Amino acid sequence: MDARFCSNCGERLQLREIEGRKRAFCPACDHIHYEQPKVGAGALIERDERLLLLQRTSEPFRLYWNLPAGYVEVDEAPAQAAVREVNEETGLQVEVVALENVYSYADDPRGNGVFVVYRCRVIGGALSESPEGIHPTYVARDQVPEKLAGGGHDQAILAWQQRAGSIVAR
Repeated sequence: MDARFCSNCGERLQLREIEGRKRAFCPACDHIHYEQPKVGAGALIERDERLLLLQRTSEPFRLYWNLPAGYVEVDEAPAQAAVREVNEETGLQVEVVALENVYSYADDPRGNGVFVVYRCRVIGGALSESPEGIHPTYVARDQVPEKLAGGGHDQAILAWQQRAGSIVAR
């Protein structure tokens, strides 16, 4: 239970069995605190049958390889978040080509979540490092690094690695 106080009335929460699970419950206003997964969005960007990866600069998974990606903001759709994050992390401007897949994960110390991954095509910008990601590199299927970030990144990268060249990009 992460929350300690009720978001409705401020009373201290208690742990109770509700709907077959231990849940945070407010005895004052009967509010049930349902924990929600984090939602992230990322991009598969391919050039010459190589996938764009970058190394994270912060924990968790510092210096592990991941896709350009980040959390979805409350006022944006996952596809918009993927486009925004690519630009913030790599300097590239992309457009979404298609939804690739949705992965669930429980290996991130910041919480469990859902990772929505889109196939994207570069439409502008220049590839560069950022405060969030260094060494942006296009890797071949047989050169995928061993140290892959969790949070769904490893699942998406390994799925890409196992597929034949099916990602459209410039």
